[in-house]
Amino acid sequence: MGLLTAASFASLAAWLWLTLAQGMFWRTDVRLPARTAPDRWPSVAIVVPARDEAEVLPLSLASLITQDYPGEAEVILVDDGSTDGTGALALRIAAEQPGLPLTVVSPGDPPPGWTGKLWALRHGIMLARTAHATEPDFLLLTDADIAHEPDSLRELVSAAASADLDLVSQMARLRVAGAWERLVVPAFVYFFAQLYPFRRINRPSARTAAAAGGCVLLRTGAAVRAGVPDRIRQAVIDDVSLARAVQDSGGRIWLGLAERVDSVRPYPALADLWRMVSRSAYAQLRHRPALLAGTVAGLALVYLVPPAALLAGLAAGRPAAAWAGGLAWLLMAGTYLPMLRYYRQPAALAPLLPFTALLYLLMTVDSAVRHYRGRGAAWKGRTYARPSDA
Repeated sequence: MGLLTAASFASLAAWLWLTLAQGMFWRTDVRLPARTAPDRWPSVAIVVPARDEAEVLPLSLASLITQDYPGEAEVILVDDGSTDGTGALALRIAAEQPGLPLTVVSPGDPPPGWTGKLWALRHGIMLARTAHATEPDFLLLTDADIAHEPDSLRELVSAAASADLDLVSQMARLRVAGAWERLVVPAFVYFFAQLYPFRRINRPSARTAAAAGGCVLLRTGAAVRAGVPDRIRQAVIDDVSLARAVQDSGGRIWLGLAERVDSVRPYPALADLWRMVSRSAYAQLRHRPALLAGTVAGLALVYLVPPAALLAGLAAGRPAAAWAGGLAWLLMAGTYLPMLRYYRQPAALAPLLPFTALLYLLMTVDSAVRHYRGRGAAWKGRTYARPSDA
């Protein structure tokens, strides 16, 4: 058996395992669990860290202020050193839009050892816990580029209360408008689900932990027990670290795809998407060269070998390699179709997943190069040269 044939069969074996044994990661039917309205609606503090978000705030903040929630709720926007008037704009939006009360605060620059977002979250959570006579029952941690349907908070709280969950997180539906967004964004969620299968996370005895940082409903008591955000203050991949901390402290977590939560941040150019991925890709690998090498080899075997084996096998008259490569490519495309449907994208994009995977491979390598050049996780004017992942 030649190298090409061996590689094609290894890739096919990998795809058979991924399809059947990786928590059915490719299915997109993991939505909020069954829920009923609680007898008493818990109190909620919505904490929004924001840094230079004036472009998206009219859509996102307005959607939070106008939440149709029967219980006590408030919005706390933490202005993390914005230079575009984010805080002042937030106050204007609240003045023009009746609804939940809004507080805008600014904690100043983060001290050494903290990422900006987590320092902002810490400030917002502490304010939520101390501003009133009693602490809120829940904290909704949501990014400034996330827009919620009017019943989003009601549905999140109902799910947490009905299923006795300490953390409920939804992967917001990311914006898909331009050509690059159509090519890259659905694959981003597909790859995330492959790493962190939602069904596996949602088991009561799960060892896998993850969350989607754009929308996290967290019991205040669970946050205190887990020691967050202080415990994860250096984490660049803060959502996964948050879920792990809650799970490690005995909390039950849940993650699924959103129906009422959408990201309104545009990524019109490949460079925008590239920065989004590369800023944290190497942190995901714990800044370990061996994991980087294994990831590059794995991506090549799983995503690049199938089309290469099919074409090379046909050209070289090696039917076994062509057959195995073609079947692996078919499995790849087939498992990608549900995510494309979820994003309302054409099925014709499914065979292009190897090309998208190549882009992600290059983004991951670029993330490592930036790390070793001291630029680390650069985002909105801040650079975390050697961030922690825990």
